[in-house]
Amino acid sequence: MKISFDDLHVVVTGGTGGLGIIVVEQLLKEGAFVSIPSHNEPDPDILKYFESEHVDVVSGVDLTDESDTQSFYDEAVSKFGRLWASLNIAGGFAMGKIGNTSLEVFMQQIRMNTVTCYNSCRAAVARIRENGYGGGRIVTVVARPAMEPRLGAGMTAYTASKAAVAAFTQALAAELSGEQIMVNAIAPMAIDTPANRKAMPNADFSKWVNPEEIAGQMMYLASRENTVSSGGVIPVFGKN
Repeated sequence: MKISFDDLHVVVTGGTGGLGIIVVEQLLKEGAFVSIPSHNEPDPDILKYFESEHVDVVSGVDLTDESDTQSFYDEAVSKFGRLWASLNIAGGFAMGKIGNTSLEVFMQQIRMNTVTCYNSCRAAVARIRENGYGGGRIVTVVARPAMEPRLGAGMTAYTASKAAVAAFTQALAAELSGEQIMVNAIAPMAIDTPANRKAMPNADFSKWVNPEEIAGQMMYLASRENTVSSGGVIPVFGKN
């Protein structure tokens, strides 16, 4: 199935990360205009991926702050026009058993994963409702332990924050079901990125999921061609 994003405007949070870069590259190849919020100034080596008039990277955006998030989405629409989709990849990871995980770390995971997703979705829904297309798309990212919490032993804070995103995604999909705003999540296990290989050098990389394949799943869910799938938490487990 040919997927096209010709002249469609898409926000990609976490667009300067390992998976986000690949998602943005695929969107640009299919003709999209892409807005990317970045908390810090992106590395120049990352920015070289986005040398296009179809992409805008905005630094200094704190997605845990509601006002900052709303302002970013306003600026994105001002630059590239009406919003079709928001792909919410931004987040963070923390290992740690309960004895070594303070409340501060737990709340950090909630802010990085759950709050950033909530704020981004809330801002996106408002702009999608105004776009004139009669609908739009939202895709979030959870993790396998969000679907199977017993796999979250040793990373309970992360698991809880991603499980909240999974529940929120499904509830939001039901809430928006009459508006043709399709809302779905993907749930990867380990993604084969340089950062993950560095963090887990002894892992069996052959079982990890190729980020291009994950990006392809997200592209379909965010496309006009997806006319029926909403409320799903799609497993992307690779060979695990």
